[in-house]
Amino acid sequence: MTEIERPLAVRRMVSFCEAVHEGAWSVEGITACRISGLDEATRLWDERVIPIIVDPMNESRHRIKPDVTVDAILAKENLGTTIGDAPLVIGMGPGFLAGQDVHYVIETARGHDLARLITKGGASHNTGVPGDIGGHTIKRVIRAPASGVFESGLEIGRLVDEGEVVGRVDAHEVRAALRGVLRGLIRPGISVTEGLKIGDVDPRGVTSHCFTISEKARAIGGTVLEAIMMRFNVPVSRALV
Repeated sequence: MTEIERPLAVRRMVSFCEAVHEGAWSVEGITACRISGLDEATRLWDERVIPIIVDPMNESRHRIKPDVTVDAILAKENLGTTIGDAPLVIGMGPGFLAGQDVHYVIETARGHDLARLITKGGASHNTGVPGDIGGHTIKRVIRAPASGVFESGLEIGRLVDEGEVVGRVDAHEVRAALRGVLRGLIRPGISVTEGLKIGDVDPRGVTSHCFTISEKARAIGGTVLEAIMMRFNVPVSRALV
């Protein structure tokens, strides 16, 4: 996996990007470790650990020559991935055209087509409206009120009330728009831009959801596996080993 030096993930408890800061991070029994050079990757693969390297431009691909590249940046646009990057290139969400920029596109928007494997055309356009969880869409997402450095003393998994201050961006207070569990929060000390998603309040109030992979992520991950099996004619029995 490649990452940027200061990852912007909100659901950090279930994101391997935390290994960039912590050195190692586990999600549901799978561990990723930060490496400083590609020579360390082979040892980790042998140990069934995911190597993660800070490589914003994905220069690693030139040495690794991967069979599969998955662009999961979720920038809502293509930042440079090409169909020639690997024998199989998969793009997540809007910004890619299957058969042109990548081989396959996977729909990431919640709804009827979530995780659909697209072999021609692209995913649905970004509406700017997050998916419905517990009857809430826009209100459950916390966004930066201004550009600056985000700071917070709250932990993910904490119950917050509507209107409660959950952090600050420089002199600007950041407040929750509804009552629920703080399911995600960008890492304190990160520089953010105005309007950037920096938090996620889950109105269902189930703390365990903060520390397990969501149904959306599981569905999308399953479709990545489906795409690999289809492209390389991998039997189901082998894929489950």
